Amino acid sequence: MASPSSLSKAVLTLACVVLLIGGTSAQLSISYYAESCPKLFPTVKSIVQEAIAEEARMGASLLRLFFHDCFVNGCDGSNLLDDTPTFTGEKNAIPNKNSLRGFNVVDKIKSAVEEVCPGIVSCADLLAIISRDSVEILGGPGWDVKLGRRDATTTSQAAANNNLAPPTDNLNALISNFQNHGLCLKDLVALYGAHTVGQARCINFRARIYNESNIDGSFAHVMQSNCPSVTGNGDNNTDGLDYQSATSFDNTYFLNLMKKRGLLHSDQQLFNGAGYTDSLVRTYAKSQDTFFKDFAAAMINMGDIKPLTGSNGEIRKNCRRVNNY
Repeated sequence: MASPSSLSKAVLTLACVVLLIGGTSAQLSISYYAESCPKLFPTVKSIVQEAIAEEARMGASLLRLFFHDCFVNGCDGSNLLDDTPTFTGEKNAIPNKNSLRGFNVVDKIKSAVEEVCPGIVSCADLLAIISRDSVEILGGPGWDVKLGRRDATTTSQAAANNNLAPPTDNLNALISNFQNHGLCLKDLVALYGAHTVGQARCINFRARIYNESNIDGSFAHVMQSNCPSVTGNGDNNTDGLDYQSATSFDNTYFLNLMKKRGLLHSDQQLFNGAGYTDSLVRTYAKSQDTFFKDFAAAMINMGDIKPLTGSNGEIRKNCRRVNNY
């Protein structure tokens, strides 16, 4: 019998009411650059297509940049800032170091956009557009991207360390993390479906494939072939988060979870036989259309997290540094 506290938590998390943190998301608009930068979308998409054609994994990497931006003090482009002698950015935070990538593609896109409409489009908005284009190009859904964000002039490595969920999190920690960012249970499960594309490093799934019991034995054996059991040996070897189709955006991630083939501990937490999220995993495994619809909605919700608007922040000329550097 579930306790009253667990029942109330389930009710709370199942009610998908998005909190518009900071009250500024209403200032975002899908037509924000319609007059000031009409060539924005084709300019961005052509370079994203080129980058993914060159390396299919890049689509997942570009999508991840937006996740790791929004979960650290809001969607403000702060994770694009380089360290300087007097400035410590987020790139070397534990969840990002030797992991976050795609910065050169963002640089190329920013340069191209500056040519067609200089000083108009923020790096934060570029990440939002790039993530949508990446998903579409990999076979996933599209959505209208709300725009009008401005770029942060400050950042926090400590906030990155504290706000980005580690691959060792259990279900309650994941739920709390997403709730703290104004996102609900449906958002959590749908957004974790982004793990249908991309790679993970051995150091982040070694403990799961060698020590955990809720894992398919044949799957663990296959993953062990590229991830030695000894720490420090093969730590940066990678395998697909969705080992069947790591470069196609589809619903096989959820089918894998139902077979106990989640690569990360936090992945399998979404389907563990007794969690609040099991029914959503089953729904998305059964219906790719439902997953696509909910994922698109969740991406819009995530993009509403604490954007800088109005006179806050700036429009960076170079995504790697603030304008007065």
